[in-house]
Amino acid sequence: MPRDDAPHLARWPARLALVFERRGGRSVLAARSHDGPLVVQKPLYPEGESVCHAIVVHPPAGIAGGDELVIDVSAAKGAAALLTTPGAGKWYRSTGPRATQRVAIAADSASVEWLPQETILYDGAHADIAIDARLTAGATLVAWDIVCLGRAGSGERFASGRLRTRARIVRDGRLAWIERGAIAPGGAVAVSPAGLDGRTVFGTMVVAAPLIADDWLAGARACAPREGDGAATRLPGVLVARYRGDSSEAAREHFGAIWRRLREPVLARTPCEPRIWRT
Repeated sequence: MPRDDAPHLARWPARLALVFERRGGRSVLAARSHDGPLVVQKPLYPEGESVCHAIVVHPPAGIAGGDELVIDVSAAKGAAALLTTPGAGKWYRSTGPRATQRVAIAADSASVEWLPQETILYDGAHADIAIDARLTAGATLVAWDIVCLGRAGSGERFASGRLRTRARIVRDGRLAWIERGAIAPGGAVAVSPAGLDGRTVFGTMVVAAPLIADDWLAGARACAPREGDGAATRLPGVLVARYRGDSSEAAREHFGAIWRRLREPVLARTPCEPRIWRT
């Protein structure tokens, strides 16, 4: 039996906590701790000292039933952090136990960019994925999540299993945006024209800022995916962009185009892609 299809009986928890601070004109990874198989590589500064880039690594390379991943990111006043992952996250099939991932982001008049590479759900995976952001009045968050149902390159469909998602943004103790979803093969969300309409790849990108300018929304809407469907809308303090299609590459390109177009007006920084994206 291939390793990535093997039943997983043991719970394997992992936790990573990162604290970013501003020291002079430099954003630094001031503290980090981990328990289990979650680590971060050394801080990188490809765009100068004002923004700290960090790559979050899960050494087992795959998540199996019963695994529990928790990532805590805290950015203190004036700090700027961009976090990504070295490759796609693989969620293996499970004989029953659910695998979970929780990302908690706290930004105090700081900026955080959470830009992981895509999540691939193998047939039979049971996944519970959540992101919870708590922002102060002057904080900015840019984050995305791309999910692939099944391994299209291998001809595998997501014919069994279940995905639950939750996302929440709170600013100054008040709820700014919340979304919950549950996707099962053949379920209403998976097949409805108002849901995935049978597509196998979907994603959500959010920009949370004290004010969402008109030109930000227009810029996001001007970025059309090369295949699949894209859309963008604005809520008070939150811009939400969507992708629906059958190509993870098209989803990454679409959100990347929006990020490049909005990074300067939103964060006053020219786009600087993490080097790991090109390897």
